[in-house]
Amino acid sequence: MRLGVLDIGSNTGHLLVVDAHGGAAPLPAYSFKQPLRLAEHLDAAGAVTQAGIDALTAFTVESVRVADDRGCAEMLAFATSAVRDAVNSEAVLDHVHERTGVRIEVLSGEDEARLTFLAVRRWFGWSAGRLAVFDIGGGSLELAGGRDEAPDVAWSLPLGAARLARTLGQAPGEDELGELRRRIRAEIARDAGHLLRAGAPDRAVATSKTFRSLARICGAASSAEGPLVRRTLQLPELRTWIPKLATMTLVELGQLPGVSPSRAHQIVPGALVAEACMDLFDLPELEICPWALREGVILERLDHLSFLGDQR
Repeated sequence: MRLGVLDIGSNTGHLLVVDAHGGAAPLPAYSFKQPLRLAEHLDAAGAVTQAGIDALTAFTVESVRVADDRGCAEMLAFATSAVRDAVNSEAVLDHVHERTGVRIEVLSGEDEARLTFLAVRRWFGWSAGRLAVFDIGGGSLELAGGRDEAPDVAWSLPLGAARLARTLGQAPGEDELGELRRRIRAEIARDAGHLLRAGAPDRAVATSKTFRSLARICGAASSAEGPLVRRTLQLPELRTWIPKLATMTLVELGQLPGVSPSRAHQIVPGALVAEACMDLFDLPELEICPWALREGVILERLDHLSFLGDQR
């Protein structure tokens, strides 16, 4: 069947059209996305502004048109941290539903980590053993670990790259970056025992745009070489790059391989989160997985349809 997966993230709205059926990898057929930057469309009270609501509504309208044109039989729509944490999230989603007919589901942070873990497990398979999975989004950091398809532990922290970027000035100095580094590490370390008490993972994996960009900066293969090429983020290289990144202008950051200009301001805080994850969990490298939350949502939906078919 052909599915449309509408992912309303903290940075980007992304409609991914896939051809999918049980027992096969979802095959991307078309991609439509726009930089909504909802994490930056929050007012002082934590509400999505009218500009943010209008942008989300317009993107959803256009996504419905694209999904119809591409022959999607079903639309799976979900939102993550920026909408989840907004004080007016229910009103925002009601507004979108009234204007577009699309009911966007808000994923909890734990579900976001769980579904990302499912995608990583399916990509690497059972031979990967115990997995540790990290995902830096725009609004939150997801962590999960386990030996099965469902993680033993899964949680979310408010350490997304866009969220942290909003706390920094235009040209943060050493003191400001040092304070942010300490805050990130204290937040991750508080619940690190969830993952550490099971021992070292057999495979440590990172997903999504921030980790992909950092791996590319540190020398990983470009996306043009295809998803099957092994890509890693090495801690020594990342540590070498962080002081350089901290001194670059936004223009210079936006010209780095794998970095889009619209996300250049998020690279330094994202790098500090990535370094903290690798350091605190004693991981010299993270392997980059091309599948993440969207694929997890698709796989869970296919599993559900397969279960319903078996019940008939």
